[in-house]
Order: sequence, then structure tokens, then C-alpha cells
Amino acid sequence: MANREALRDLQSRLAERLQAARSQQATTSWLAVECAGRGLLLPLAQAGEIFSIVPLVAVPHTHDWFLGVANLRGGLFGVVDLARFLGIGAATEAGREQSRLVVFNLALEINCALLVDRLAGLRGQDQLTLEPADGQPRPPFAGERYRDGAGRAWQELNLAALATDESFTRIVG
Repeated sequence: MANREALRDLQSRLAERLQAARSQQATTSWLAVECAGRGLLLPLAQAGEIFSIVPLVAVPHTHDWFLGVANLRGGLFGVVDLARFLGIGAATEAGREQSRLVVFNLALEINCALLVDRLAGLRGQDQLTLEPADGQPRPPFAGERYRDGAGRAWQELNLAALATDESFTRIVG
């Protein structure tokens, strides 16, 4: 029970910081999440609300990364296992306590939520160092790579580009 309360407190603090960070335009800010052990950065301006896991309704004949649809605050949202979509792993039932659904900002006009393994807080440009380009081909929605003070690598994902990417919007497999 204490863990659940601590997670709710963390989520509340993150929501408050998220709102405060959105009102400050001085630096780039991201919502940091983890998927299959990898650090990902979602631009705050493109991310929406964060939800705990809710029951999903499966949709037949879709890719395995499309988990189904969920009712989030009365809206119907498609739910994507982000790690599986990116080809870096898959969400497991064992770690679902910390898993969250991060919806796209309503301005992106896509009713979609990304399943992430856990929230890792907020990151600002002043906390990260830009990594040099490695020359490897990356999808159009993969932004810059960064490293934090502890040496951990972070990959930015441009949610606006992801929302229009054909491989993401074509859920039928």
C-alpha cells in the first residue's frame, strides 16, 4: 500500500513539474521514461497526460505492438507498447506496477497512449550533453541522443513525427 501511495505522490509531483515546465519556454524539456531498460526523452510540448494502466480491449488483426484500446477520461485511445514498437523488447506483466500510459498532446490530433515501463522524471537541456551523430540510420521520429551526468544515454523521440509516421499509424498487421 505504501508503494502505491509513493507512486501516486511521484505522479502528482511529476504532473506539477510538467505543468510548470510547460510554462517556461527558456530551455527544451523532456519527460524521461524507460522502456526495456533504455532511456527515452519525450518532448514536454508533445506529451500529454500520464495514466496508470487500465483495462485494454484487444483489437484483432493488429501488430503485436498495438495492445488495444483504452478508455482514458472518457476518450478512446489506442495503446502502443513503445518498447515493442521500437524493436527493443516488450512490456512484461511482472513490472507493470511502475508502467504508465503517456498520451500524446491533444494538439497532435492522435488519440494514442504509449505504454512505458516507468517514468524517470523530467530532464532539461542543462542536465544533458548532446552526443555526436554516429552516422547510423534512424527513423525520422528519432531525435538527438544525449548523455546525463551519470553517463546514461538518452534518446529523444519526436512525438509529432511519430504521430505521422506510416509504420506507427498502420496498426493492421
